Amino acid sequence: MDATNHCFLSSAVLDPAALEATLKDADCGALAVFVGRVRREHQGRPVVRLDYEAHGTLALKELHRVAQDARRRWSLGPLVLAHRVGRLDIGDVAVVTAVASPHRDEAFAACRFLIDEVKARVPVWKHEFYADATEAWIGAPGWERRTV
Repeated sequence: MDATNHCFLSSAVLDPAALEATLKDADCGALAVFVGRVRREHQGRPVVRLDYEAHGTLALKELHRVAQDARRRWSLGPLVLAHRVGRLDIGDVAVVTAVASPHRDEAFAACRFLIDEVKARVPVWKHEFYADATEAWIGAPGWERRTV
């Protein structure tokens, strides 16, 4: 079974279909994919765009640790952990987690684990910009909304 980890940050557009194509493995009958897109509303506020910033070196190390943690829990083939950085518009793909596995139960569980752990552990920060000309860092305590 192919144990390749495709873990990366990207300032370029993420193409889920192209990423999925990297997960072919004859030993794996299941593929689970999560695609997170920028939505136009957050907690009742109209969002016009957002920026993701990351601590690049640390984020990449942590993406690989998350992948290894998943491999310790489940029998997995190749997997993808990809997160955008920079400016994103409504509808843009922000994050992709995908995993191939011999069986669907472990593929679903591992994919859920991967996105949950990426959001909890990887140093990537979201800066939202709203239609009312305010902005906020999401999940960053101490940052107040302010006028742009």
